[in-house]
Amino acid sequence: MTPLNVEARIERMVAEIPPAARRTARILDALRAVPRHPFIPAYAQALLGAAEIEQIIDRDADPGTWWDAVYSDSVIVTQVADGARAITPGAGDPTSSSSSPSTIADLLGWLDPQPGQRVLEIGTGTGWTAALLSHLVGGRGEVTSIEIDRAVAEQAAKNLAAVGVQPHLIVGDGAAGCAARASYDRVHVTCGVRTVPYAWIEQTRPGGVIVLPYCPGLGNGHGLRLTVMPDGVAHGRFPGFAAYMMMRSQRPLDAMPDDGGGRDLTTRIDPGVVAYAPAGALLAMAALTGLQVTFREQGDRLFLWVMDQADPGVWTLVAHAPGLTEYEVYQLGERPLWDEITEAYFRWVEWGEPARDRFGMTVTRDGQRIWLDDPGGVI
Repeated sequence: MTPLNVEARIERMVAEIPPAARRTARILDALRAVPRHPFIPAYAQALLGAAEIEQIIDRDADPGTWWDAVYSDSVIVTQVADGARAITPGAGDPTSSSSSPSTIADLLGWLDPQPGQRVLEIGTGTGWTAALLSHLVGGRGEVTSIEIDRAVAEQAAKNLAAVGVQPHLIVGDGAAGCAARASYDRVHVTCGVRTVPYAWIEQTRPGGVIVLPYCPGLGNGHGLRLTVMPDGVAHGRFPGFAAYMMMRSQRPLDAMPDDGGGRDLTTRIDPGVVAYAPAGALLAMAALTGLQVTFREQGDRLFLWVMDQADPGVWTLVAHAPGLTEYEVYQLGERPLWDEITEAYFRWVEWGEPARDRFGMTVTRDGQRIWLDDPGGVI
């Protein structure tokens, strides 16, 4: 049963969106016009607040909590472990979700879809963003949305049909785009990518815009807004934060074998310098090294891993404990990963500690490169 105060809940959800994410009145109006609840299953997991506190929500057992979570600025996880397990606490990593309204507002604000435009969406998910895009481009526009997971795609199709919205839905690998329906004015990407597929640039008209979460494997992700040039090159900057589940073909390493042949070293550099580095430093370290970094806090200790994404047998662990002046380093393989990542950090310091919005990316048929201040300043 739909509660009588759904409109009030929608207004409260919109009010929770931080001012920085309130890009335009059109985006907020779309969030008001396309309710979220038809796209959320009866049983799901909410990640509440900035701390993303996990809470199971069950519309049948506790409808009030379900409605409160759905109309809050929270992520709602709708699948874990690629659907291999049911959603329960600790069942596995999230693999499909309804992103938080503020994150959606950010990306749609950077994308700025206009009435009558043709939009390609990578990652249908629950279908809510496809419905929002359909509202924004109107009856003269077209939305094509691709989802790699058949079960997720089938549920999204049911959700969209229930609210009378009919984007063109495809089950397939979004990395290939959809050449048959190109070209597009806008490309909206709802999964994290480390390497931007050139197919997206090829299928976007000159002057068209691609917005995606760039997630190179160091810290949280970065929103990237690319504009496609007439020569098939795309340039763009990083306007803000964006963290999404990774595209399935670009997921990071999840296993670090240890053959026992590592070396015990020490460092004077606190691993927290890397773990808690600002966004600009994270971009610089990713561009200069190509390495992946992850960390875990355990009480007052910090454990940081640096990994070579091309070789799971090469990694380094650095451990922090309070009161130490030197920190333990365990290095597996000959490549000095800790030295590389810290050298990249201090190069960023030498550049004057530029913030994220001073960095940009150029994507060509031959690859991608990060630059500082302008496309000529490749780092």
